[in-house]
Amino acid sequence: MINIPKGTKDVVPSESYKWHFIEDKARQIAKEFCMREIRTPVFEHTELFLRGVGDTTDIVNKEMYTFNDKGGRSITLKPEGTAGVARAFIENGLGENPQPTKMYYITPVFRYERPQAGRLREHHQFGVEIYGSATPQADAEVILIARAMLNKVGIKDDMLSLNINSIGCPKCRADYNRALKEYFSARIDGMCSTCRERLDKNPLRILDCKEEGCRKIAADAPVILDYLCDDCKNHHEQLCSALEAAGVKYTINPHIVRGLDYYTRTVFEFISTAIGAQGTVCGGGRYDGLVQEVGGKPTPAAGFGMGIERLLMVMQNTGIVIPEPAGPDVYLAPLCEQGYAVSLAMAERLRAKGFAVEREISGRSLKAQMKYAAKTGAKKVVFIGEDEIAKGIYTVKNMADGTSSAMTEEELTEALYE
Repeated sequence: MINIPKGTKDVVPSESYKWHFIEDKARQIAKEFCMREIRTPVFEHTELFLRGVGDTTDIVNKEMYTFNDKGGRSITLKPEGTAGVARAFIENGLGENPQPTKMYYITPVFRYERPQAGRLREHHQFGVEIYGSATPQADAEVILIARAMLNKVGIKDDMLSLNINSIGCPKCRADYNRALKEYFSARIDGMCSTCRERLDKNPLRILDCKEEGCRKIAADAPVILDYLCDDCKNHHEQLCSALEAAGVKYTINPHIVRGLDYYTRTVFEFISTAIGAQGTVCGGGRYDGLVQEVGGKPTPAAGFGMGIERLLMVMQNTGIVIPEPAGPDVYLAPLCEQGYAVSLAMAERLRAKGFAVEREISGRSLKAQMKYAAKTGAKKVVFIGEDEIAKGIYTVKNMADGTSSAMTEEELTEALYE
């Protein structure tokens, strides 16, 4: 037997309705916030992620699925959604349209990491991108979209904690990086080999290290909020004011830096204790330099990614029940050979009117058919035997109360509309 690869999961028919629920809610939210869907390839040129995500990040250094295609080109399965959207924004001239451009996506992403609760090597994200606005109002809009999505699926504010931070801009981050280098240089012996390399290249990434020793050292490191320039400080304060105006509770957490190099100024995470220590359900922020970094004109942008598997786990662990889909409106049960032909034609007519119709296609006995109809949750069962065919009148059983009635197909249709 060939087994599924480690870190992946099948979504079987008995579970797929839960995914449909999440995806439907995401599209409802997108409509309410006037966003339109963007779809980008599952794989991109590796250079896009080296330049966009950052070559000192864990994602690029340790987690990407990269290979050479038959043409010798280095290709990577996308480890996150934003870099591909930035490339598409440039390549398709979306910046020429009236701004801002508000987009969303639902996509698989691939990271070779240790599988954990709600996070697999192939997982799925609902992502939002707003391009073309540099104001704190755009940051607030992104956060409000994330909050609305969480609320829409039943995860209320009292189940969540919103943590926000500012990691500044290139101007003020230069001073902060010098402070980090000075701090970590004095403690380099206790750091992992990866973070020792990061010390010179990008000390900010040390704050995102998951190694226990590095985490303890980073806990007392200088905080970025003490180094913000006046513009970044003002941006952060305006965001806080906007969230307060919207009635959104938040905590300023100076230790949030996110694991991607493209972030500037605002970063945020929605955290739930319902999925253990790694409780981030949604993370995002601002990335004003990303479009230019991957070859476009300077374009401000903000957005987030929300893990669908994590959403489902939070919902399960907090007792949120996703309603199962209704069963067939009607099950057609042929009792003779001719009954199969009649049931096929009847099913086509009823489906054309919008009804969900199941019919017998396995040649089972009546008893077996009734057992199967009950398992499917069919509302009515229509028996199609020789007498019924000759008269054009069928015995129809109501599965809810067990009563039976004689009906023509026209009367059956009227009953199904009720």
